Amino acid sequence: MQELLYTMALTRISNFNFATALALYQQLGSATAIYEHRNDIGDVISDCTPRLIAALKDWDEPMKRAEMEMEFIKKHNIKALTPASPDYPQRLTECCDAPLVVYFKGNADLNNAKVLNIIGTRNCTTYGQDLIRRFCKELKEMFPNVLIVSGLAYGVDIHAHRQALENNFETIGVLAHGLDTIYPSAHRDTAKTMVNKGGLLTEFMTMTKADKVNFVRRNRIVAGMSDATILVESANKGGGLITCGIARSYNRDVFAFPGAVGAKYSEGCNRLIRDNEAALITSAEDFVKAMDWQDDAILQKAKQLGIERSLFPDFTDEEQAIVGLLNKRNDLQANIIAVEIGQPINKVTALLFQLEMKGAVKPLAGGMYHLIK
Repeated sequence: MQELLYTMALTRISNFNFATALALYQQLGSATAIYEHRNDIGDVISDCTPRLIAALKDWDEPMKRAEMEMEFIKKHNIKALTPASPDYPQRLTECCDAPLVVYFKGNADLNNAKVLNIIGTRNCTTYGQDLIRRFCKELKEMFPNVLIVSGLAYGVDIHAHRQALENNFETIGVLAHGLDTIYPSAHRDTAKTMVNKGGLLTEFMTMTKADKVNFVRRNRIVAGMSDATILVESANKGGGLITCGIARSYNRDVFAFPGAVGAKYSEGCNRLIRDNEAALITSAEDFVKAMDWQDDAILQKAKQLGIERSLFPDFTDEEQAIVGLLNKRNDLQANIIAVEIGQPINKVTALLFQLEMKGAVKPLAGGMYHLIK
């Protein structure tokens, strides 16, 4: 509990940028170690800047603020997750500017085998709404357990959340403020529903205003916790394009729906497609093929139909690497497996899903995977 308090306080210390805070946390191994070396950090880290040394000496206000926040999250059944927490979105750990703490209220698995985000303009047209509706309906037939992420904003975001709920997907709203409020307030009812069918996620403490800069910060979490970003509609400038750029910087897949030439809210999508910064899709089937999820879709359908799994399944070389690792060291988290076999986390989660379908592994609490022997 004290480590969590120190980590929460660390996010409040002035002059920190995300990459610096995360690098320091990783280098010393814990927020507790950073606190213990607050007065001699320059001796511990040789290239520590004077600005960082000065910032780390004042923990009084940050600790008081962290204690206040701790009371709030206890009272409202909110989880505070750090990179050391098994429930922390493990895909974010691949990002150099991942948040040190995220606050989560909901029941979804943030490390779902398949996570995608649907984003775009706040001025979603009838065309965009139809795209979202059709995409979610089609995807439901192939992957009923996909986790859909967006930002709970007007336009594409709220339509994505509502269509996800309509099709019985879990959906996560990533917020640009604390969990003591909902912005915009018009989406409060949808947000309440999402808490029981997905959840709300933020890196911001309570009493944080939904300032413009916070929406940009929020976008990196939307991009980083997902396997893929899907841009539905966007003008030539906008937050959706920023999110797509962040996703590309994280080596995530980016997709866009095309629109009519000259259509204001398709200009951004068309430009990304033209410049090879996003792959063109027109349907959920296009998306599944581009992500190379076809085999998973077949297995998923077989599971729905109750087809028996093979008693002696054949494993691919990549699957065998995981089986061999778990045979030596069983019950490992997906991110540990990814490091051990040298594969990205999104690839490993897909492989684990395939192994689960083959009856070779089963998921455990805390994001662990157990080899069935």
